[in-house]
Amino acid sequence: MLVRDAMSTVVLTIGPTHTLRQAAALMSARRVGAAVVYDPDAGGIGILTERDILNSVGLGQNLDTECAHAHTTTDVVFAAPAWTLEEAARAMAHGGFRHLVVLDRDEPVGIVSVRDIIRCWAPARRQAPAATATPAVPA
Repeated sequence: MLVRDAMSTVVLTIGPTHTLRQAAALMSARRVGAAVVYDPDAGGIGILTERDILNSVGLGQNLDTECAHAHTTTDVVFAAPAWTLEEAARAMAHGGFRHLVVLDRDEPVGIVSVRDIIRCWAPARRQAPAATATPAVPA
């Protein structure tokens, strides 16, 4: 199965000056766990995740004054729609993150998350023959 089959095509794009509260409200309204942050002055595309917002809360920062750019990951690993889910999972495991922005011709076309991959893999795992347990024999 490929990334294009699993990715969410709902791509929330925000600017670097959005506050974390604004970003959280938009993410919540769209039921997504990450937003693409487009900042042409800082090199283009970054990602802001729910974890980034949670870390800010944990530090006691003010979500109404903290801007997305201060919490955005800019050294993003991008996926291609034609990647296999194994390639995406390997990139996530290697980088220690849970979301990949999917680019097609340098444009964000989706986001694939660990949850998306699990949703695709779980039905296949359920259909696999279950291991048969040997019944206990009374002594």
